[in-house]
Amino acid sequence: NVKSVFAPINGKVISLDEVPDPVFSDRVLGEGCAIIPEDGKIYSPVNGKISSIADTRHAYGIESDDGLEILIHFGLETVSLKGQGFTSHVKVGDNVKVGDLIAEADIKLLKQHNINLITPVLICDGIENKIMTVNEGMVKAGIPALSEDGKSVMNTKLCKEAMVVAKELNVPIFAHCEDIDLRGDGCMNDDENAKRLGLPGICNAVEDVIAARDILLARETGARLHLCHCSTEGVAKMMEIVKEEGLDNITAEVCPHHFILTSDDIERDDPNYKMNPPLRTKKDVEALIAGLKDGSFKVISTDHAPHAVPEKTGSIRNAAFGIVGIETSFALSYTALVETGILTISQLIEKMSWNPAQILGIDRGTIQEGHPADVVIADIDHEYTIDKSEFASKGRNTPFDGWKVKGMVKATICDGKIAYMNQEAAKNFK
Repeated sequence: NVKSVFAPINGKVISLDEVPDPVFSDRVLGEGCAIIPEDGKIYSPVNGKISSIADTRHAYGIESDDGLEILIHFGLETVSLKGQGFTSHVKVGDNVKVGDLIAEADIKLLKQHNINLITPVLICDGIENKIMTVNEGMVKAGIPALSEDGKSVMNTKLCKEAMVVAKELNVPIFAHCEDIDLRGDGCMNDDENAKRLGLPGICNAVEDVIAARDILLARETGARLHLCHCSTEGVAKMMEIVKEEGLDNITAEVCPHHFILTSDDIERDDPNYKMNPPLRTKKDVEALIAGLKDGSFKVISTDHAPHAVPEKTGSIRNAAFGIVGIETSFALSYTALVETGILTISQLIEKMSWNPAQILGIDRGTIQEGHPADVVIADIDHEYTIDKSEFASKGRNTPFDGWKVKGMVKATICDGKIAYMNQEAAKNFK
């Protein structure tokens, strides 16, 4: 009853007629070199999803001198990644005190778990107002993107200089769009719900102003610009214009929490609903969904930012920004977008694998002969309830605890090696 057979041999996908006979068996997975979907259970081997912005800085949670506890936190996040179908991880976040120490260890940890680490290089230091040293050698060594480290560069001249460098190196810049002066001490969307809860708001212009500036600079310089975790109707309209004008060098992404939840869902002062950008209004959500449907938004990302319990306790006003994204990304997206007919399963896969890989310029996100064998097997008919206590991530900060979703990840294979297999799939594996 096999519908399809994809056979990654030695880390590469090969054509069916080249698969050696010993590979074929009645197992769901064979020795890390064959994936045989069962008829009626697995309808689509979902490509390895690339987390466009997987921010693990809060997974560390401490400033240890030796970095050992930090590495433990990061190790848990790698388990979370592969358990939810991610084969490559783009790590963008704040510089941490032991950043130099953990860089090499991060790579070793991910490789041990059969996950690829992709690390953009800091191009702009907005605090010191200077361009960091980035050269062609670093790009050739595998640096696929540049970033402002999650902090918008407020100096426009400096931002343009960074884009010129990015253009010369032919790598994208990842931009977190936030006018820090406009944001002030805001902690949730600036609307009636903020007033109801007595909390300072963050207006849409905080994001829109920087997004508009960066788009204009990328239009002028020709730099490849990628806007991270977009949340407003304004940015959706900007990206629609970008698409209409054929500006292929400018792309953008949306996160599940931003196209599913609104500030109306914040019934009480609950820090699990605090993220940056904040949850917006129904009008914003509708614009984001329309942008996903018409292709204005090319990518669905996680903006994964797990926190320790103390950081997410008390009031939204004082709690840390961030949400656990990896653990729920695929199931939430499938349930909200495919089950409702907004996207097809192929379109969802494209936005979570192929498009991110194309933006990064890496040879992943597809099942084609000669490409790395990154495959995820998911049962899209399997309904389950999200239970934060079962997260592999150390973070528990999610507003989706108790939600019913479809799309259970059964197994994750990276470079032809089995990185993860859930208990049900393991029963059929010998």
